[in-house]
Amino acid sequence: MIRHARVLPVLALAPLLLTACGSENAGAPGPSASVPASAAGPAAAPGTGELASRAQAMGVAPELVYVTEAPGFTLAQQSVGVLGDDGFSATWVDGETNALLRLAVDRGTVTADTCPEQPVGDMSGEHTTCERDGSAWYRTGAGRHEYALPEEGHVVRVSAETDAVSRDVLRAAALAAHRPDAAETDRLLPSAEPAPSTPVERGDLPPFGDGAPDNHVDVGG
Repeated sequence: MIRHARVLPVLALAPLLLTACGSENAGAPGPSASVPASAAGPAAAPGTGELASRAQAMGVAPELVYVTEAPGFTLAQQSVGVLGDDGFSATWVDGETNALLRLAVDRGTVTADTCPEQPVGDMSGEHTTCERDGSAWYRTGAGRHEYALPEEGHVVRVSAETDAVSRDVLRAAALAAHRPDAAETDRLLPSAEPAPSTPVERGDLPPFGDGAPDNHVDVGG
């Protein structure tokens, strides 16, 4: 069973979309293309670099951090966060249609036996249909569709509302899912540096009295 994410709900992202940043583009594969076994790419060793420190500061396992891209979609940075215990989740938005594309990575697997039992988009109790597409699963249910790519010990999922994002775009985003490089890590994950612990000095505060700002206006001002 897929655990619910401890992140900002997707439906609550709409007011935040104007501040989203970090767009990435990729061309869609041909109509006969299927998702190969390595579409999401093998998870790189987490190491001790910037990705590892930023992910661990969020409570995410570094090996579960992925990034994707799709034409017209921009990362909504407010959506980046933890999925379940130490999984990863992020959402991209189409600037013209406001359609949402969700990337979710969590531990587990998907097989022919378990695929119908796992709801699409965390909508428990809904009927799920599964179709093999290469080494991935194309899944539909509850008005959403998803590509699920089993990797070693975890599953990369790219999902969207069926009426908002076409299967071709969904497949392209699944094909584009990969471990982030240094530049992508910088755009994707918040800094691991702690917030400043000392107050910032303001130049308009007088050195006497209660320290209120000096709003004095000269004659004629």
